[in-house]
Amino acid sequence: MPHLPQPPFHSLTPTAHQSPNTQKKKLSTKLFPLVFCMGNADYVYPSTSDEAEAAAAECNNNDNNNSSHSHKVAIPPPQPFVKSLKYNLKETFFPDDPLRQFKNQSPPRKLLLGLQYFFPILEWGPRYSLDFFKADLISGVTIASLAIPQGISYAKLANLPPILGLYSSFVPALVYAMMGSSRDLAVGTVAVASLLTASMLGSQVSAAENPQLYLHLAFTATFFAGLFQAALGLFRLGFIVDFLSHATIVGFMAGAATVVILQQLKGILGLDHFTHATDLVSVMRSVFSQTHQSKKRPKFFWVSALAPLTSVILGSLLVYFTHAEKHGVQVLLLWQIGQLKKGLNPLSFGDLVFVSPYLSTAIKTGIVTGVIALAEGIAVGRSFAMFKNYHIDGNKEMIAIGTMNVVGSLTSCYLTTGPFSRSAVNFNAGCKTAVSNIVMALAVMLTLLFLTPLFHYTPLVVLSSIIISAMLGLIDVEAALHLWSIDKFDFLVCISAYAGVVFASVEIGLVLAVGISVLRVLLFVARPKTFILGNVSNSGIYRNVEQYPNAATVPGVLVLEIDAPIYFANSSYLRERIGRWIDDEEERLKISGEASLQYVILDMGAVGNIDTSGISMLEEVKKVTDRRGLKLALANPGAEVTKKLNKAKFIDNLGPEWIFLTVGEAVGACNYMLHSYKPAVNDDPHKDESAV
Repeated sequence: MPHLPQPPFHSLTPTAHQSPNTQKKKLSTKLFPLVFCMGNADYVYPSTSDEAEAAAAECNNNDNNNSSHSHKVAIPPPQPFVKSLKYNLKETFFPDDPLRQFKNQSPPRKLLLGLQYFFPILEWGPRYSLDFFKADLISGVTIASLAIPQGISYAKLANLPPILGLYSSFVPALVYAMMGSSRDLAVGTVAVASLLTASMLGSQVSAAENPQLYLHLAFTATFFAGLFQAALGLFRLGFIVDFLSHATIVGFMAGAATVVILQQLKGILGLDHFTHATDLVSVMRSVFSQTHQSKKRPKFFWVSALAPLTSVILGSLLVYFTHAEKHGVQVLLLWQIGQLKKGLNPLSFGDLVFVSPYLSTAIKTGIVTGVIALAEGIAVGRSFAMFKNYHIDGNKEMIAIGTMNVVGSLTSCYLTTGPFSRSAVNFNAGCKTAVSNIVMALAVMLTLLFLTPLFHYTPLVVLSSIIISAMLGLIDVEAALHLWSIDKFDFLVCISAYAGVVFASVEIGLVLAVGISVLRVLLFVARPKTFILGNVSNSGIYRNVEQYPNAATVPGVLVLEIDAPIYFANSSYLRERIGRWIDDEEERLKISGEASLQYVILDMGAVGNIDTSGISMLEEVKKVTDRRGLKLALANPGAEVTKKLNKAKFIDNLGPEWIFLTVGEAVGACNYMLHSYKPAVNDDPHKDESAV
């Protein structure tokens, strides 16, 4: 096809001073002429600048001299590489621009702002009032009544000494109160992280055969979890946690809750020997193989249905006065290892294990449990912050949660985060600030100092019942049904996570869910959507014809929208998909007897970026359209795309006159050229029209 001069055209949007009838007539003239030229014929285009100017003048006159040539697409001025790199790094790691508050501040003020960033208590502490303390006191006492029995229960779930559950509700809560940005998050151990700890560490070391080494590995895993969490926050890598999608978390939590409930059958049925595996088949086999050993459940079993702390107190009193521990009722042993003495948290920095072959197990367990704990804690914090209309910084939360776990690992604590159940109680109790965590920590401290001997008589069946009642709330059937109604693929991710956890293991379920989520991201990138655009009646707007069935396509012009950046991962697919769109359009026009296809316009408005593979794809598409007697045009390319196309000389190859500011201008130009020049006589009747 001969080289074309810059096509004259005007915007399709009517000018304000024109009458409605004139506007309608002009749109009809531009978009839907009565005479069309048929066939993929070669057109005789104006070959001289004088002819092009004459054609432009004629087009201008058709618009009552109120519009001119197309607005040229501007090529951004070149930017220094260092400046571009700085901008990209800032958008990647500092999208919230945390350093803005330090601008134009004096050095003492900058120091204060820096301390307030890492220790938010310095910001809101001076404004703290007595009314706030009254509300936080009530909330703190309330969550302490839940934290004590839950802490003991979850430590048992992790195959750790139960007193570690109390330790983990003391020191970490104090650290978070100083460093956390959430007003509602209540810190403590969680069932899922406890189950993961038991599963991953238990695969290498038996808690029953070598409890000392198992305990030290739990501290070490918590240490690495805290380091990983804090590093994510410090290096602004919080977006990694976003790979745990909502669907993944819903399915994983439900699966983990199911596994936890199954594990409590040991305490409920009073079984002496129980499998360490977490899958459904192993648990059921273990239960049915010991049915003859199942003990009669203790009298007054109904007390476990009461509030957790009440259940623990009443159950302990019942065992104490009836000496039920001598009649087959399993009770709690708070001190299963000698060095864990009565009182506050003993130091444990000397117990961390940094030697093989256990170091790799501790690191792997720490990273996996750390990510899960971060995802839950940040999601819970953001949920309650939304209700109270305040913002929490995700990276700052990672630093706070990571620091409290590092400190916790040095003071006989295992992994902690912000559990939903405890935070919901804190929120509903009317907490105002993180002081509620301090009140909870003080209540736990008093328990550690004076009340721990009383928990010796706590029946395990009560703790199992507490865990089950808490886990039932994590099986969110309504959320799963919501996923099914909105997005079937998200539902598949959810069910995959659930099935993997229940029928295989916690690790397999997590890997499976994350793998499917990442696969979906890759599919979004590798298989972007493309649409045919049509003109919305009485406007210059072009939209997807599937979404707007009344949008009219322009005869002889195919307008396609590419709805994603063009990278090496999707360039081949887009080349093939554009070719199929052209084939389908030509076949449709041939069957309907309409004007044959002459122009292909690619709407690049949604293409935020393009790499060298994408540019090569556009060059191949241009060659294909040239061989088939079609003309390629681009509409609305962004700054980054335009800059790269210009550097690659693609704009010169295509012709600057075929780069348009809007789809409407591109269609107007193509439509004008299509009906202003006559087709040349084809001297070769056997011309190959099947070139691809």
